[in-house]
Amino acid sequence: MDRRPEPFEPPAPIPRTVPPGRLEIIRTVFRNPLELWGEPSYTLPWIETQFFSERTLIVNDPGLIRHVLVDNASNYEMSEIRQLILRPILRDGLLTAEGPVWKRSRKAMAPVFTPRHARGFAGKMLAQSKRYAEKYQDIGPQGRIEDIAVDMTELAFAILSETLFSGDIVTKSEKFSDDVDNLLHRMGRVDPMDLLRAPPWVPRVTRIGGAKVLGKFREIVRLTMEKRRAMMRADRAATPDDFLTLLLELDGPDGLTLDEIEDNILTFIGAGHETTARALAWTLYCVSHSPHVRDAMEEEIDRVLATGAEPVDWLDLMPHVRAAFEEGMRLYPPAPSINRAAIRDDSWTAPDGTEVAIRAGTTILVMPWTLHRHALYWEKPRAFMPERFLPDQRGKIHRFQYLPFGAGPRVCIGATFAMQEAVIALAVLMSRHRFEALPGMDPWPVQKLTTQPRDGLSMRVLTRPRNA
Repeated sequence: MDRRPEPFEPPAPIPRTVPPGRLEIIRTVFRNPLELWGEPSYTLPWIETQFFSERTLIVNDPGLIRHVLVDNASNYEMSEIRQLILRPILRDGLLTAEGPVWKRSRKAMAPVFTPRHARGFAGKMLAQSKRYAEKYQDIGPQGRIEDIAVDMTELAFAILSETLFSGDIVTKSEKFSDDVDNLLHRMGRVDPMDLLRAPPWVPRVTRIGGAKVLGKFREIVRLTMEKRRAMMRADRAATPDDFLTLLLELDGPDGLTLDEIEDNILTFIGAGHETTARALAWTLYCVSHSPHVRDAMEEEIDRVLATGAEPVDWLDLMPHVRAAFEEGMRLYPPAPSINRAAIRDDSWTAPDGTEVAIRAGTTILVMPWTLHRHALYWEKPRAFMPERFLPDQRGKIHRFQYLPFGAGPRVCIGATFAMQEAVIALAVLMSRHRFEALPGMDPWPVQKLTTQPRDGLSMRVLTRPRNA
């Protein structure tokens, strides 16, 4: 007999039962796009609709998703609204570049993020996780309340800085997480002018003040580049062979321009750690409400650490830790929407013979937020159930019903890096501490560039009891 409690259902918007009007759409998208979607988005395989006089296809069917993102990916470009939001920040960084610029950048960076190369980062990930865990030492028997959203941003940034930039990012602020949050708050949200497809030169009221914080990030990147270029000129043999050096050596007619290199460094410094950080915080929150999950993770962590296994092997040796993180990303996908636009007329035929016609210019919305909570594809879709991702169960999950890292040519280049980082960080933190949710603390998910807790995520951090 299964005596486990009913699985925890973390906070999330309830699907709408009445379609919103035009003004309500604008207000909701500005406030929190996650609150926009209605019942059909969570129950139907696809929906054809009009969104501000624009033909839109909301896609949930895994086969249709594969068609758009993989099989006929060349027919689908980045949607205009996505670029209106992201290009002012990242310009020709990997997330926003298209055509030849994207192909050059992706090809150049691919060697750094191959699974084999990413495994080489495990030692630095472990060292940074241990160093950060010391922040919670001497917290006393009652523990200490911390904003885990901030803490995980700081930890993920420390790992990214050490692994990809050898600790050479020239920051002027100890609270780098505040700078990132400020940037995303000012620049990483939909403005009403974006919905109306106003040209980029039309001012976005919601981004007033954003230019200043973006300029601060650009200065960090320029100073970081200058410091490393000086090191390379002085003694190339003593210069770290890391991601930063690789990018700077691509400067030239056959590689990337200095502006493109700057854009890519900004992309990784500003956004490269943000997705992992958010997923770590949401995972710790969900685990705190699921004692049987926490117990299984702690037992697994203790057992693996007792063997002296190298951190490079933890991803394979800790399936419960990995499953909890993957379930955290299912419920709170770091990138909650994937937007495309059809270049030419297209069509797709479902297994039952139904044909979906896609006219040129149609906006395609593939939304991990609704897909990951969809009634057709998940049992108890709103519940935190990491067992879905354990080795004996994960074969039931269709490749294109779970998209925390996207899919196709533009799949996240750092997926292996992020998974390894998350398992190592969780294992180190949970081997020493427990993270307990505060009574009445129900963090509300908000979509900016990532899925964030609206008012932070305060939790009580305690020294983990032994033999409990």
